[in-house]
Amino acid sequence: MTETVRVLFIGDVIGRPGRNAVREWLPTLRKELSVDFVIANGENAAGGIGITEGTAKELLDSGVDCLTTGNHVWKQKEAMQLLSRENRVLRPANFPPEVPGCGWCVLPFKNKTAHIAVVNIMGQVFMKPVLDCPFKTLDKVLEQIHPKTPLIVVDFHAEATSEKQAFAYYADGRVTAVIGTHTHVMTADERLMPKGTAFISDVGMTGAVDSVIGMRVNEVLYHFVTKMPAKFEVATGKVKLCAVLIEADIQTGRALSIQRVEREGEVG
Repeated sequence: MTETVRVLFIGDVIGRPGRNAVREWLPTLRKELSVDFVIANGENAAGGIGITEGTAKELLDSGVDCLTTGNHVWKQKEAMQLLSRENRVLRPANFPPEVPGCGWCVLPFKNKTAHIAVVNIMGQVFMKPVLDCPFKTLDKVLEQIHPKTPLIVVDFHAEATSEKQAFAYYADGRVTAVIGTHTHVMTADERLMPKGTAFISDVGMTGAVDSVIGMRVNEVLYHFVTKMPAKFEVATGKVKLCAVLIEADIQTGRALSIQRVEREGEVG
């Protein structure tokens, strides 16, 4: 009989509304969906940009097992200390090696009877800063992970859909899932790749519904219409949680299914 793991990956958490949504809905989702392990992208958890010790702790205390980030990881000063000592908070693995923190980790689940690897990699197309090649970075990381566990979930934080799809084909059969983040808009292309890797171009975001990718509409409109700088603020009101649920074979690491998960409503 195949023993499986069910992994919930939550899209980019935007500020307090996103954190409130995770805190309120995640415990129920874990029970309803029989979730074994939870990953969330937290690079915008602190005021809509960056991550702090307090916001990371809040998400971890809410039931998230591992936090990934992306190009905004260093926007808050305390992130450097946070990533230096908290192995459950990752930064992209293709940053230079002398940068604080780590781009991957292996963590236990199922009462520590099994382990899963989480990898954070950032794309190059339309991204600043432009980091080392994500494809070659994956090769290097997998050399270190494969002896430890076949269960490997990759957060590919990238802008271009073409780069995300190409990366998924490159990783196909070598990792359990490639989950796209960064654009904050959930795509409808979730599928199993030919060699058994689960993939979605973008898992979406967890934040205010009436917003421009999580930020208040008026300031964003002013910026686009006038081309003048504007201070973006996190939007409030009704929120939406976007995620995907991946089921995989624990022994082989092969994905068996991937499905979108969404919740919407008012939270405290």
